[in-house]
Amino acid sequence: MGDQLSRDMSSLKDARKTKDVILMGELWDEATSVKHHKKKIILVLSAMRHFAEELKQDGWRVDYQKLNDHNAARSFTAFAKQAVKEHDPDALIITEPSERRVRKEVESWKKELSVNVEIRPDDRFGASHEEFESWAEGRKQLRMEYFYREMRKKTGILMEGDKPAGGDWNYDKENRKPASADLFMPSPKQFKPDDITIDVIDLVKEKFADHFGDAEPFHFAVTRKHALKALDHFIKEALPYFGDFQDAMLTGERFLYHSVLSAYINIGLLEPLEVCERAEKAYGSGDAPINAVEGFIRQIIGWREYIRGMYWRGGDDYVRQNFFKNTRKLPGFYWSGETDMTCIREAVTQTREDAYAHHIQRLMVTGLFVMLAGVDPLDVHEWYLIVYFDAFEWVEAPNVIGMSQYADGGELGSKPYAASGAYINRMSDYCKNCRYAVSKKTEEDACPFNALYWDFLARNEAKLKGNPRLGQMYRTWAKMEKGTKLSYRARARAILEKLDAGERV
Repeated sequence: MGDQLSRDMSSLKDARKTKDVILMGELWDEATSVKHHKKKIILVLSAMRHFAEELKQDGWRVDYQKLNDHNAARSFTAFAKQAVKEHDPDALIITEPSERRVRKEVESWKKELSVNVEIRPDDRFGASHEEFESWAEGRKQLRMEYFYREMRKKTGILMEGDKPAGGDWNYDKENRKPASADLFMPSPKQFKPDDITIDVIDLVKEKFADHFGDAEPFHFAVTRKHALKALDHFIKEALPYFGDFQDAMLTGERFLYHSVLSAYINIGLLEPLEVCERAEKAYGSGDAPINAVEGFIRQIIGWREYIRGMYWRGGDDYVRQNFFKNTRKLPGFYWSGETDMTCIREAVTQTREDAYAHHIQRLMVTGLFVMLAGVDPLDVHEWYLIVYFDAFEWVEAPNVIGMSQYADGGELGSKPYAASGAYINRMSDYCKNCRYAVSKKTEEDACPFNALYWDFLARNEAKLKGNPRLGQMYRTWAKMEKGTKLSYRARARAILEKLDAGERV
């Protein structure tokens, strides 16, 4: 499948060049399951075509369907039926799909296809489904930090015997520095499209013209060779500073010291452990400090693994959870970028152009605003799934439903990631060039995040007041003068009425 582009997939472990056929297909139903960003479609289709060509050159028989082939099958099931009819195989072997929707479809093949179907585990992950369930069983709270420690012990990454390297498991407290524009920030490694990619770009521009985002310029890696070069570049040029500034945001600086490797890992061009081992090696050789290396590795063998476990544990209705009962529709400026809030405009504009924004822009700008505004989390989930090049439902949904929107009521996160404009001002320079004043509270030109923050806490007080991590905020709210509270609520109401009317905010 399009996110299984690795020679080490479990489905290929015992494959034989002389007898077996590798089946790969570009499918309309997958490209349009949501209206994916043009760059995401280009990335996946081009990477698939390159992978298929590499397999052919290595002597494999590959049955490959392009999206625009005559009579091309639209779905996985239709494609599998065609292949079974053509090849009459003894068995159809596949690594389990990464998304619940697709796994259900594949599981139906055992009845629908007149051939033995073997679904193998995806062993690119450090923890199997069974291992995660075993870890989760009986726990009152499923916190990532404790799962992460188990993964460190299992893999041996950043371990000194049975102790964590450097003495601490987590160096997050050292990784919250704001960045300044005078820092040297290397861009991620970029690659010029070859003929295969150019053909895909043309196809996407023709067939998916109404999808969100810009198709060009396209500069992502679409082969393992180039993905490894991107990894080398990050380890050498950016990793040493990644930790300090991983939460920072700067106008015009879209990548800072972030790796931009997540999509390569998610589609199989890079192996998660090899990426972690490269970072660990940089620490061992003194080329990167422990806070940078630990913070980076935690995102992969900690957060990424944990998120996958939570996704499969969550059930079919996970994405429909709505703890706050929010019903507001997603604002139109999440597509257009046409807003006077500099932080939102910056994040949405670069998302449209690059199909990328780093984790703090996603969590504490775009995600924060819609949670404070009471937007339906299902709408938010679908937006994130559409717009980012690394967004596959297994990794995107828990990050949005659980972490960003707190729509699961705290199963994943210990508190909502709620904040006022002060947080954005502390971690970015966005507020310096904004029509709204972050220092003002309830005036017409006050930062919308300020009033929306207190309004969010007030309208959800019954559900959140008992949360120990929000106790201080509710004590502050309780001490406010009645007139101050009314001013915050009135300002928030005016903002929300503008959103509902489709007016510029």
